[in-house]
Amino acid sequence: MVINITESASAQIKEMMKEESDNVHFRFGIKGGGCSGLSYSMGFDYEVNEELDVVEDIKGIPVVLFNQDVAIIEGTTIDFKQNMMGGGFSIDNPNAIVSCGCGSSFRTKDKVGSPGDC
Repeated sequence: MVINITESASAQIKEMMKEESDNVHFRFGIKGGGCSGLSYSMGFDYEVNEELDVVEDIKGIPVVLFNQDVAIIEGTTIDFKQNMMGGGFSIDNPNAIVSCGCGSSFRTKDKVGSPGDC
């Protein structure tokens, strides 16, 4: 398994998937940008490119990852925490050497990016 999804995140993703059409996949990856150089990307996708994507079943969720992102996100854990102010996903990436205070931007040893202000 490339990434881990906690039970609480799994339950939240499955609940959100119920509002989508059949054959939806949970897509997780990275994109350039953010104050530390890279940002996480999460959403639903209906298409899978067999040449560019990796597909895994994680806790009954069809997860799609861009093949080029695997080395950067390998070992990442996605969690969901609920509190009095609402809830949200948190991401723990062991490959990140610097994370922004906002929690959605990061840098790795190999993909340094350019730091900025949050």
